[in-house]
Amino acid sequence: MMKGIILAGGNATRLYPITLAVSKQMLPVYDKPMIYYPLSTLMMAGVREVLIISTPIHLPAFERLLGTGEDLGMKFEYKVQEKPVGLADAFILGADFIGNDSVALILGDNMLYGSNLEALLKKASKLKTGGLIFGYKVADPTSYGVVEIDKNGTAISIEEKPENPKSNLAVPGIYFYDNNVVNIAKNIKPSARGELEITDVNKAYMENGNLKVIPLENGYAWFDTGLADRLQDASDFVKAIEVRQGIQIACLEEYAYKNNWISKEKVLDHAKKYSKTEYGKYLKNVVDQS
Repeated sequence: MMKGIILAGGNATRLYPITLAVSKQMLPVYDKPMIYYPLSTLMMAGVREVLIISTPIHLPAFERLLGTGEDLGMKFEYKVQEKPVGLADAFILGADFIGNDSVALILGDNMLYGSNLEALLKKASKLKTGGLIFGYKVADPTSYGVVEIDKNGTAISIEEKPENPKSNLAVPGIYFYDNNVVNIAKNIKPSARGELEITDVNKAYMENGNLKVIPLENGYAWFDTGLADRLQDASDFVKAIEVRQGIQIACLEEYAYKNNWISKEKVLDHAKKYSKTEYGKYLKNVVDQS
């Protein structure tokens, strides 16, 4: 079984002053809290048990927003990260939650969208050994973690914000690993900036030939919403898709229903709760059209 972790910590200083009093992952991306998007990505992968990691100040708000997960047929747990010490710290904090299972880590400010994304995520969630990441073509790789792959889709180099990139494949903030990731995270050393880097976790898998990469070809959208203009870009994108196509991106109840985790009666209960919104109307249509 694969479990999921959403890392929603940090102080989001690049978004000050709007994050002075609220978690970045609580900010709206058009009509939903930002955390709905990475959570829906895990749900598309079939992940039913999720650990949300955040700061001591912000974690209670996530608990109020998401609850136990029971309303979605899921199970949510929560963990405090006292200070941001690197993405790989999520596997150390989440060791008891992960147990003997494999795990997917997604950053709370990442959004992925594409017509075949659900199939790719379900494929990734079947991972038994090694690690698996995605590669997303970007115009300027120097701003990202960059992965180079061979003809078989195996990673052969991975660098963080390289001056001379070996490829144009950036690594989005979602990672799939077998259970070895806990020990790997515990044994890597902090980087020069004092953090446990996810790149070092990926390198540990890569050095053993165990890091696979799925390139996301044309037709996929990836947003890292850590800056104000990128946050606005993501909101504009979601609005355009939803208004023009009459669908909802990151509709949690819809994915729970499609996965047979909740009944149509439960979906209608949610629709009634949101009856004054387009979200509520959409949920009713989900049941009517099923």
